[in-house]
Amino acid sequence: MDADGDLVHGDWLAIADAGGAVRTTGLLGVLAGAHTVRRLELPVPTMLPALLRQTLLPVMLDAIGVPRTRQQWAERFNRGRFSEAEVTQLTHYLGPRYGHRFRLFDGKRPFAQVVGLEALNGETKSAAQLVPSIASGNNVPLFSSLTEGDELLLSPGHALLWLLHTHCWDTASIKTGAAGDPQAKNGKTTGNPTGPLGQLGVIVPMGRNLFETLMLNTPVVPDGLDPVDRPQWAWDERPVSLGWKSPAGPEWSSRPAGGLLDLLTFQARRIRLIPCETEQGPRVHRVIVSAGDRLARTPEWDPHTAWSHTAKSKAEHPQQRPRRHVSGRSAWQGLSTLLALDLPAGGDGPYTSVLLRQAGDLGFERALPADYPLGVEICGLEYGTQSAVVENAVGDSLPLPVASLLAEDRWLRAAILECVSQADQVGRALDNLSNDLRRASGGDPLPRDKGQRPSSRFLHSLDATMRRLLAGLRTVGEDDGLLERAQLAWELSVRAAAVREAEALLSAAPPRAVVGRVEKTNGKEVVYRSGKAIGIFRKKLAELLTRLAGDGSGNEEAAA
Repeated sequence: MDADGDLVHGDWLAIADAGGAVRTTGLLGVLAGAHTVRRLELPVPTMLPALLRQTLLPVMLDAIGVPRTRQQWAERFNRGRFSEAEVTQLTHYLGPRYGHRFRLFDGKRPFAQVVGLEALNGETKSAAQLVPSIASGNNVPLFSSLTEGDELLLSPGHALLWLLHTHCWDTASIKTGAAGDPQAKNGKTTGNPTGPLGQLGVIVPMGRNLFETLMLNTPVVPDGLDPVDRPQWAWDERPVSLGWKSPAGPEWSSRPAGGLLDLLTFQARRIRLIPCETEQGPRVHRVIVSAGDRLARTPEWDPHTAWSHTAKSKAEHPQQRPRRHVSGRSAWQGLSTLLALDLPAGGDGPYTSVLLRQAGDLGFERALPADYPLGVEICGLEYGTQSAVVENAVGDSLPLPVASLLAEDRWLRAAILECVSQADQVGRALDNLSNDLRRASGGDPLPRDKGQRPSSRFLHSLDATMRRLLAGLRTVGEDDGLLERAQLAWELSVRAAAVREAEALLSAAPPRAVVGRVEKTNGKEVVYRSGKAIGIFRKKLAELLTRLAGDGSGNEEAAA
């Protein structure tokens, strides 16, 4: 990357090709050769949606336009790569038209930054402020490799990635007051929300290569993009009548998203990267991060989140709110949300993302083959203490059969959700067994917020099995027999894992659990002993795994 930090042609983005070889390229190279890119090599899972939304998708959509019909989408997708005409459009867009606005250290218009941004107190902060996993201010990770007193030197490429990440995921902590911002008081700005993605449970459909991933993240827009909808690097083309503040200046405003391009490139912070010269070339060592635009509300057409639907919402609240991921759970445990294709009828519940609903529609019209190896990446951040610090990160990937997203064909979706429900209920039965054994031993049930529950170990042991099941169901077609055999195999795996966990719990119980004890509950005497507890567990297991009850396949194995 040259002294100006040319993002279009500089080698800053690490990619892996079909053979697994890793190389670096620039923005134009990665888009023009998207069909050859197997994956993006990024530091953390939350970086993927930041890079897609802040650069790759808006550049592609603004340069070549959005498909207005599913047929147009299918024609692009089936080519498997950008056409020569589209590559020419991308080259012109990142060349004569906007190429000069994609320079990280430009003296007049640095990319996604405010030139000459200064703090009211004249101070700058360590570049660690951009990286949530490194100690900085109140954000003190348990296993940070650096302290706040250590100097962090970011290469231009990494500085760009963390710059985009900050716009999307930054904490809601107090921000440095910027000179020229009339809303800054006493050298700071309070009341900041997190970055826009920090309020979502991000869901990113994934293809076999970057081109297919870009297409799977491209919504069909029947009316096309609104002419006044411009990305952040073309902010000067927005109508002055909107009254929005320029993201290239220190002032900010609270406002709605002006369209898809504006939403994807929303500038939630005002940032300035401060480089220094080293023996290895330019490095970013100091930054200023100030308050930026505040998204008034996540629009219901945001493509990358699932929703919580409320049938009877209060007047000041929308019926649909972004649904965040739950930390400590695998992605497949949330399949009931990913596969919620219909709004809950007359009640509250989940509703899947725009892009997954679109994938189902494309599958129904055969634009997306039923056996296509669709994948899903989920990610999110869990904030703590008024969202001012990062406590945990969520990241997982999952194979997902296209047929399970077909709105009209519920059979495969119902089968998958039955498998997930069985695992969940067997896990609860194991927790109940553990609690009963603890009571029989003279103790108390494990508090819900303390210790590791047996269900956690059990569900973790099923993780690889569920992923194999989902990958195999991509090719199930209309073969009901194959589906039934797959569900039977799943139940066998569930029972084997449950029996192993039950045996471990029983072997850990002391001898006194055999005799047990009597407790009074609601005025009644209840006997707790290990024999009774394991009997209840066996009965529950038989009720949940219905296919095994009639096939005679080793019911005696359930004896712990």
